[in-house]
Amino acid sequence: MVVQKENATATIKPHHDQPGHYTMKILVLLLCLTVMSYAQYNRYPYNPEYYGRHIAILRQSKDTAPDGSYSYSYDTENGISVAEQGRPKNIGPAQIEEVRGQYSYTAPDGTPILVTYIADENGFQASGAHLPTPPPIPPAIQRALSYNAAHPEEEEPYRRY
Repeated sequence: MVVQKENATATIKPHHDQPGHYTMKILVLLLCLTVMSYAQYNRYPYNPEYYGRHIAILRQSKDTAPDGSYSYSYDTENGISVAEQGRPKNIGPAQIEEVRGQYSYTAPDGTPILVTYIADENGFQASGAHLPTPPPIPPAIQRALSYNAAHPEEEEPYRRY
């Protein structure tokens, strides 16, 4: 703001009349446009060879029924095989999807991998020879569990004082 004295009266020049005010707005606008246009610039164009060779689908099927059940399967040329079936299941007032399926492929070390699974009201449960399993329960603990099951502890009523 610039104050000029003329004959003992002060006149105030508005801020937008000062030199350089519009120049700064234009500079900020150009900077914003430059940043936005640079963000859209793609220095690495799509290269299909970057993702490796194309894997062909050898067989594919898909079936969807009006009742909500479905099934699909496919096989690829690199040995991947997938099959899944699902159907709606009523549990009381709620409806869930019960899904069963399997997939197989060859691991990088050459081991064939087969996973079968079910997903229902109990969650996702997968099984396969390559998946870890818990170790067996030691015999001493198994005996203790058997004894506890055969001799349940009788509950005595609590004494009230």
